[in-house]
Formats: sequence, C-alpha cells, structure tokens
Amino acid sequence: MGLGSDMYRQQILDHYKNPRNYGELEDPTFTHVGENPMCGDEIRMDVKLDDDEETIERVAFSGDGCAISQASASMLSGELHGKTVDELLEMDRDDIIDMLGVDISPMRVKCAVLAEKVAQDGAEIYQGELDVEKTTTED
Repeated sequence: MGLGSDMYRQQILDHYKNPRNYGELEDPTFTHVGENPMCGDEIRMDVKLDDDEETIERVAFSGDGCAISQASASMLSGELHGKTVDELLEMDRDDIIDMLGVDISPMRVKCAVLAEKVAQDGAEIYQGELDVEKTTTED
C-alpha cells in the first residue's frame, strides 16, 4: 500500500463524515431509492435535470450505510453535475471503483455501486424504460 492509497482512503472517510450534496432536492425531476440487503445500505437519489431534460443540473442523496456506500454516493453526486442522462446510464462499476481510487473487495462492490444503480434505475424509470419500486443490489 502506497501513499496514494492512503490518500484515497482519507478521501473516502472525508466523504463519509462530511458528505457532499446530502439531503433532498425540493423539486427533483426524478427520485429513486435502493438498498443493499447484505450490508444494510439504503440510498435515495434525487436528480434535477436542466430545461433540456438531458443535462443533470443537481443531485442530492440521503440514506444510511457503510462508509463505502455513503462516500460513493457523495462522490457520485458531485461527479454527475453537468453530465447527461446518457452519460449516467453508460457508467459501470469500473467508473465507480476508479472514482473511489482504492481496490474494493468483491463483497464491498455492491456497497460501492449502490448509488450508481439507484441513479441509473431512477433515470430509466423517468424515461419509461423501467418499472421497479426499489433498486436492490441482489438483482
């Protein structure tokens, strides 16, 4: 483990203890919730699209869970600002792991990608392409 790895661990702890964009948006374009039943993580993602209905203007999240799931949601909420819905939908687990900057054990990957999956499912529900009440990492 090098110095860089320690820096990323500190970044994860900082996002966990001082989450960015934590809370709920007053008038989101779409909202969706999800959970990781194995770990007990729960996340709600609120997304506000710009007037073009394609560009992400604001993102907020709320929920409770382990440091990895909450830090990932915090980082993702900042990362999505200015991206399009299509760019959100193109994201995969590698994008999230790269964003976190540390190796994630197979058991923790579901924690790391929960916010991404919730935001993606919320976007697909908004577009009329998906009909689920709650996202789960067990699917």
